[in-house]
Amino acid sequence: MNLALIIAGGVGRRMHQDIPKQFLTIDNRPVIIHTLEAFQKHPSIDVIAVACVAGWEKVLQAYAKQFNITKLKFIVPGGENGQDSIRNGLFELEKHYKKGDIVLIHDAIRPLVSEDIISDCIVTAQKFGSAIATIPCREAMMETTDGQKSVGSYPREQLLRAQTPQGFYLGKICDMHRKALEKGITNSVASCTMFAELGEKVHFSLGSEKNIKLTTTDDLEIFKALLSVKKSQWLKH
Repeated sequence: MNLALIIAGGVGRRMHQDIPKQFLTIDNRPVIIHTLEAFQKHPSIDVIAVACVAGWEKVLQAYAKQFNITKLKFIVPGGENGQDSIRNGLFELEKHYKKGDIVLIHDAIRPLVSEDIISDCIVTAQKFGSAIATIPCREAMMETTDGQKSVGSYPREQLLRAQTPQGFYLGKICDMHRKALEKGITNSVASCTMFAELGEKVHFSLGSEKNIKLTTTDDLEIFKALLSVKKSQWLKH
């Protein structure tokens, strides 16, 4: 089985809106529905679970019914932070599926995830046991201690920017979350950073500059622009 766990537990304070950003409507659909549709349409995804911000579960159920998200089988409570939300979702899936099943953990606020990204994450996770969607770091990377001045630079060729989905064997990622709790690791930024904090290596899969995370209102404008744009015919693929 290939499972998708969509993380929608945040309230989106940096967006400064009155409702959680994953429920903002863009192009006649809530952001979370754009995201869910990508996994709904993917032929290799069998089941979708969502870790949902408190109080929005029934809204999510209504949207899923309206937009025919038939693969959505579980809605679990979001947690105090992302790691909590992920763990809540994983531990629910663990009750129903096998340790050898693949789970793809994905941000609800990355609505432009493509079929190719999902496919490569599944294949890489099956082959290596982990798959972190990544893209190259193309900007110059400066180090600072105060946010005001530089103390050095870091070679960008040694850096990758991590995105989601992040895929794992269900049994392995659940075990890692238990180890993290034992070691007092409770607020890691992402699954890949939690693995690093636990001394584990991860493998990389396909990402994209278009696979943006909607964090600020600027990101919403970029998302709306990308929805309206089709690749020029003369551009080589």
